[in-house]
Amino acid sequence: MCRRQKKLWQDMGFEPLCVSVNLSSRQFRSESLVNTVSSALADSGLEPRYLELELTESLLADNTEHAISLMHALKELGIALSIDDFDTGYSSLSYLKRFPIDCLKIDRSFITDIASNAKDAAIVEAISALAHNLGIGLVAEGVENINQAKLLEGYGCTEMQGYFYSEPIDANHLVSILNQLGSSTLSTKVAKLIH
Repeated sequence: MCRRQKKLWQDMGFEPLCVSVNLSSRQFRSESLVNTVSSALADSGLEPRYLELELTESLLADNTEHAISLMHALKELGIALSIDDFDTGYSSLSYLKRFPIDCLKIDRSFITDIASNAKDAAIVEAISALAHNLGIGLVAEGVENINQAKLLEGYGCTEMQGYFYSEPIDANHLVSILNQLGSSTLSTKVAKLIH
């Protein structure tokens, strides 16, 4: 459904948007995962570079060697991979140098009190520096107010999601928002919200 919807948006003339899909442990452990993703891309006509699969740390910790092999196979399809809820599971910095990931998503539990809890702020700042130094993307989850957004921007986190920007919306509502934004890119418009 997500891949078909994404292709429909492209066909409607909108600038390409990356669609992220969370994988469950059952899906990740499926021996047919790579074939399923490959078939879905072919069936939908979606360019692989616009699909991101989100994996949680716990998925990757069970059988590290198998996870690395599977991730490389998925990357060969041309899609992006991210670690969701980073630093809430079984984090190991050695994973970051071995896993072929494109992005870290900082869990909302570190964002909620970032303005009032020095430890949370230090953790987010360290994760941001780590991501930048490794050359991978960074997304802060659960941003609910402008203070959080400005602090995160100060730490170098330029991609954020949460209720500060929007409640979860259906595909039709997103089309309405994209139409209102006009020709400017969505990221440019959203960035203006925090300035």
